[in-house]
Amino acid sequence: MKFVLKLAATALLACAAFTGVAGAQDGKKTFYLLSHGGPSDAFWLDWNAGAEKACTQLAVDCKISFSGGDMAAQKEAFNSAIAAKPDGIGTTSAQPGLWNEEVKVAKAAGIPVVFFNTDDTATGRQAYVGADLRQAGVIWAKYLVDNKLVKEGDKVFLPVEVPGASYQQLETEGIASVFDPLKITYDVVDAGTDPAGIIAKMSDYMLANNPPAIIALGDSVAAAVKPVMENAGMAAGSIPVVGWGNSKETAEAVKAGYFNAAAWQFPSAQGFMPVALLNLAASGEPIGYDIQTFSLYDKDSVEPILKLYSK
Repeated sequence: MKFVLKLAATALLACAAFTGVAGAQDGKKTFYLLSHGGPSDAFWLDWNAGAEKACTQLAVDCKISFSGGDMAAQKEAFNSAIAAKPDGIGTTSAQPGLWNEEVKVAKAAGIPVVFFNTDDTATGRQAYVGADLRQAGVIWAKYLVDNKLVKEGDKVFLPVEVPGASYQQLETEGIASVFDPLKITYDVVDAGTDPAGIIAKMSDYMLANNPPAIIALGDSVAAAVKPVMENAGMAAGSIPVVGWGNSKETAEAVKAGYFNAAAWQFPSAQGFMPVALLNLAASGEPIGYDIQTFSLYDKDSVEPILKLYSK
C-alpha cells in the first residue's frame, strides 16, 4: 500500500504538537468539528478516534458533532460554532455551496476554517484534509479500463447512498471523464441508507440488469457488495468491482475476491489532521495547503487494513 501521508505530514504532527503545548500553557484552545456523517458509521467511528487522539495530544478542547445527513442541523451547528468564537472550525461539505456564507463570516471574525472528508474550494476555506473525490472517480474508472474489465457499450452500475450529494457528483464527474470518450455508460442508482434496504435494492438491480461492472460510490454500498453477490449466487470475481473501502466488510470482500480494488481514506488520520491544522492556524501559522488521504488497495495489500480492524 502506498501511504500518502509522508514526510510533510510527519513534520506537521511535530510542529502541531509543539504549538499545542505552548497553547495549553497560555489557555486551552477550542475547536469545533462538524461532520455530516453518523456517529455509528464505521468510517466516522475511526475518524472520531483520530480526532479525539489529536485533541488529547495537542491539549485542546474539541466540540465534535455529527448531523447524520441533516444539513439543516449541521448548518445550525456551524452558526452556533461561529457565535461561540472558537479558535477554529472544521467541517465537511456534503453539498456544494452549503457553507459559502458561514465561511465568509467565520473568516471575517478571524476564525480559521478547515474542511475534511468532502471539500468545497469555492468557499475560500484555508485547508482540506481528505481525498480528491473527482480524482477518486477517475482512478476507479481507469482501473476498470486499464485492466480491460469494461468495454465500449457497457453500462456500469454505480450504487450510492445519497444521489445528488457532493461526493456522488464529484466521483461521477471523474468517472464520466474517463468513460464518456470511450462510449462506456453508467447508471447512478439510489440504494438508500438502510443496510437491509441497500442490499435489497442492489440485489434487485443486479438481477434485472446483469451489469458488467460495479463502482461503489459510498462505503455502505461497498460493504453490501459481497452479500449482494452471494444472494445472487455469484462467485467471487465473477464481476469486477471497485469503489470505497473504509470498512471491515469491504476489506474482507477484497481479501475474498469479491472486490477488485478499494479506496482507503485513512479515517483516523483524516480525523487527526484537521485538529493539527487548526492548532497551527490558531498559533499564527499559515495553513494554505491541503493534505490528501487516499490510497487504493487490493488483495495483495489489504492485510494492514484488516489488522487495523482486528484491533
